[in-house]
Amino acid sequence: MNQPIDWLMQGPGFVRYRTLVDLIDKGEEDKDVKKAYAEMLADPMAAGLIKEVNDWENQYTITRHNDAAHPLHKLVFLADIGVKKDTLKQAIDSILSHQSSEGPFQIKIVIPKAFGGDDKPRWDWVATDAPLLLYSLLKLGIKDKRVMKGIEHLKSRIAEPGFPCFASASMGRFRGPGRKDDPCPYANLIILRMMSQAQEFADSKEAGKALDMLLGHWRQRKEKKYYLFGMGTDFQKLKAPLIWYDILHLLDTLTLFPKARKDPRLNEMFDIVEKKADSEGRFTPESVWTKWKGWEFCQKKEPSRWVTFLAQRILKRVQ
Repeated sequence: MNQPIDWLMQGPGFVRYRTLVDLIDKGEEDKDVKKAYAEMLADPMAAGLIKEVNDWENQYTITRHNDAAHPLHKLVFLADIGVKKDTLKQAIDSILSHQSSEGPFQIKIVIPKAFGGDDKPRWDWVATDAPLLLYSLLKLGIKDKRVMKGIEHLKSRIAEPGFPCFASASMGRFRGPGRKDDPCPYANLIILRMMSQAQEFADSKEAGKALDMLLGHWRQRKEKKYYLFGMGTDFQKLKAPLIWYDILHLLDTLTLFPKARKDPRLNEMFDIVEKKADSEGRFTPESVWTKWKGWEFCQKKEPSRWVTFLAQRILKRVQ
């Protein structure tokens, strides 16, 4: 597959910055990297996200975890594109001030009575948000006792088939919408993403079980649909940013683990993505998060530099 580096380098600052660092292997001290980073921060689109995420304390209450507009997912995106911790200090301070006694950090959340909750907004956590906060903190370079306590608690919730849906003790009977003994694919995905940022967790038996769960789901995708998460037509559509349970998010996470890169099940997934490239190695989004309107990946008419970058980075890891 062709690697359209020149085309990527004609894109917005965040694409150029990540292309230089992740595809061309330039260091942070390189003058072109510094320039791209500065231009990324000056971009009104990125600056708007930074301002919103830094208002973390006043975030609105999340009621469904695939709410693409919630500051939780915007924080993850900013961490993924490489925004530094000094720029997000206000958000980080707020996040660290809301740590549960168990360890995971909290967001404003409502759990409906239908899922075992009480319909009351509060600062709390479940397995489909807490790993993303810890992942973001690790990406931002924050790895202290508070963060490690949160990771250790999530890691301790492993079960034989992988991580189930689970929540803080204050949630009482809550366990999500699926069968009691089923693993939750999305929880396994984002817990793995969190573990990838700390070597001692990336090599753990718990990470190995989560990898096996997700790769096994792919192999059994025609028979198994856990909770809300299947691997059908919608799952295989290219979509950014990486928010929910889809093929790009899964591949971008699994390829962070060397032992998964040569797995034939992962290669089957990658073959599906690779065939979506045009003759120049570019990829066009097949689905969008409409609340990200204005970003170059939020359209389905022409190749997206960010989606192309994500696919090309996955390819680089598996080669």
